[in-house]
Amino acid sequence: MAMHEPGTKSVPLSITEDEAAVYDRQIRLWGLEAQQRMRNATILVVRLKGVATEAIKNIVLAGIGKLIVVDPDTVAEEDLGAGFFLRDEEVGQKRVDAARAKIESLNPLVAVETISDDSVLEGDALVQLLGRVDMVCVTDSDRSTLIRLNDACRQLNKPFYAGGTYGLLGYIFCDLLQHDYIAPDRSGQNDAARNVKNTATYVPLKTALQHRWTGMTRRQTKELNPAIVFAVLAVWEYQAAHQGALPNDSAAAADLESIANRLISEADVNRQTLPSIPKELIETMATTAAHEISPVCAVVGGLLAQDILKALAAREPPIANFFAFDGNLGGGTVVRMSMP
Repeated sequence: MAMHEPGTKSVPLSITEDEAAVYDRQIRLWGLEAQQRMRNATILVVRLKGVATEAIKNIVLAGIGKLIVVDPDTVAEEDLGAGFFLRDEEVGQKRVDAARAKIESLNPLVAVETISDDSVLEGDALVQLLGRVDMVCVTDSDRSTLIRLNDACRQLNKPFYAGGTYGLLGYIFCDLLQHDYIAPDRSGQNDAARNVKNTATYVPLKTALQHRWTGMTRRQTKELNPAIVFAVLAVWEYQAAHQGALPNDSAAAADLESIANRLISEADVNRQTLPSIPKELIETMATTAAHEISPVCAVVGGLLAQDILKALAAREPPIANFFAFDGNLGGGTVVRMSMP
């Protein structure tokens, strides 16, 4: 099958007969119009670690139009566990160069572009790059990078996703600007099934991080498993204070604990539910946050891809707006951070 460049908003491509055959089951699931939106979408993914690897696999198989991957780093031995596009003999090569052929082989209908120079994520080059894409997904990056790229996306009206893992924990954040979607009417006013249009207003990451838990009951707070949320936020704060380095030793536990407890206090979390961050959680994070665990990457990357496709298809509500995954329990929760 020939590879096709995606269309543009002014000249969208239509689904061909060959594509309709390939994507038949998906079209039956969410409709031709939704598949068409995916087919015309160009997605930018930044950093090719474990979460991005899983997400890329799923969105390419689903039939987006074009994928652009930016990652300046070379393949290291520790990448081989969760990075199933990479091989032993490719250690030392650029990640994107090593992975490109495997990504293309997943779905020849999807155009793939790789960029190994991260200067495209700065200044005018970033503006030009964002002008070529419909959605941005930044993975396994520090807080300042996420905020900077999110702000750049906002200026150009580009939906933004972020995701990553820290050992057994993971997260997904999304800023979909003003997002319209179709969902079943669950008002219960009549028995006839019908769809209704909804609109969700998202906020940038820097605003979401100012979220306060004031006024939430003990039960409401407990349901959101705030310890996991603040463990992730504490890692971001730790990175900011340590030149981007992740905690990788039990000696970091005290610093992490202090940061997490300060963030919990500042956010006014219900003290009956979470008086302080659990020590066992902090001790685990101190020693595992710098390492990728394949099953956790698979879960978070899979959910990230699912939400990207959901947003593109404009069917069902996407994450609103911060998802935290706890690999210890095998489950996660969604926290609505500073959204109206």
